[in-house]
Amino acid sequence: MQTECEVNLQELARHLEELESLIEAGQFAEASAYLDGIESSERTMVLARMPETVRQSLIENTDSPHAAAFIHDLPEAHAVDAVGSLDPAKAALILDELPKSEQADLVGELSEREQESIYSAMESDDADEVRKLANYEDEEAGGMMIVQFVSVAATDTLEQVISKLQLNSNKYTGFSVQYIYVVDECEKLLGVLPLRKLVLSDRNSTVAEAMVTGMQSFHVNDKLVELHEFFSSHRFVGVPVVDDESRLVGVLRRGDVEEAMAEHYSDDYMKTQGIIDEELRTMPLIKRSSRRLAWLSINIFLNLFAAGVIAYYQDILAQVIALAVFLPIISDMSGCSGNQAVAVSMRELSLGLVNAREVMRVWMKEIGVGLINGFALGLFIGILAWLWKGNPWLGIVVGCAMMINTIIAVSLGGTLPLIMRRFGLDPALASGPILTTVTDMCGFFIVLSCASMMLEQLV
Repeated sequence: MQTECEVNLQELARHLEELESLIEAGQFAEASAYLDGIESSERTMVLARMPETVRQSLIENTDSPHAAAFIHDLPEAHAVDAVGSLDPAKAALILDELPKSEQADLVGELSEREQESIYSAMESDDADEVRKLANYEDEEAGGMMIVQFVSVAATDTLEQVISKLQLNSNKYTGFSVQYIYVVDECEKLLGVLPLRKLVLSDRNSTVAEAMVTGMQSFHVNDKLVELHEFFSSHRFVGVPVVDDESRLVGVLRRGDVEEAMAEHYSDDYMKTQGIIDEELRTMPLIKRSSRRLAWLSINIFLNLFAAGVIAYYQDILAQVIALAVFLPIISDMSGCSGNQAVAVSMRELSLGLVNAREVMRVWMKEIGVGLINGFALGLFIGILAWLWKGNPWLGIVVGCAMMINTIIAVSLGGTLPLIMRRFGLDPALASGPILTTVTDMCGFFIVLSCASMMLEQLV
């Protein structure tokens, strides 16, 4: 009996085969209609697994609303490639079907030449708005906000507001309307009008009489971590975003902040594993391989140094074979200690609790932790080595090596993110392969050099 997974895979293969046949035959309208009949989660998988040339042919030859929907369903990396490969005029038409914030996200990932080509094909007002949004950082309020919102004047009556909503019902259908925002003639934010008050208050009263003032707002340059912490402690669905002149420019939704935070953690984790650029298995094989290999090529040279340390002391290792048991323990535990220090430094950097120039202060703080944890771990592993072989000198060697290497690991882990930030590099690159390899090399050297000095007591 087939499992649900097997049935889904067979269904996926059938969809791909049917779609490729329709697209290769030039039946693009039929292919679009076929995709319309597939559930959204399954449609994303189908579009992502299409051969790139087939997918691009569909997007180029179908109508703009369908092409925009397909680009919206694609993972961002594929969507950016698809938009960048389009004729600028066609790209502008398709992007016009998407929300301005999504347009800015896609165009902002293209090269400067590609961006300007698309902007020149857009209506000037639209191009200016998208260009402005694209200039915000991804992890700023301006880079995550939506620009579709309802605003009214404080002097309007509630009857006029209701009439405005009814007259523009088609326009507002796609908006996430929780509040109506009140602005003055310069678009400066004055307050919010909750829908409940709009419905229940006297329709002849003015917006100024019914609105709520003193509400929370974000600045366009507020950072993701601060925004996430705010939404974690408040139950707001959305918060208005203002610029330097306190003008209302957008609305930041809770769900968008949570999604951005999850992506932030995912990106940091990928970087710690040496995946610098986004990778999906539906990308071309050579692109995926080259991105990984670029990082692995650097790492292999660091590993050669670690291997060189062992090769240099191979005679010592041959005479005290018990050391081979403790080498991976010492390197692994030190690596874990170093990664803990990296995590704390990255957290403090993101919260603005530490400056990239405070390397010495952070180092002194980590030395204290390293001494305590290194002593505890060293004592534990030293006693185990002594009990196992009945040789206290073996315990002293591995215990001291564990303590010293832990101090080195937390020192590197705590300070490297600050140093990398100071030089404009991503702090997340400080952990993972590089930190692990350096602590391996130091651990091997400390253990084996101490053993060489105490060889007579160990043999």
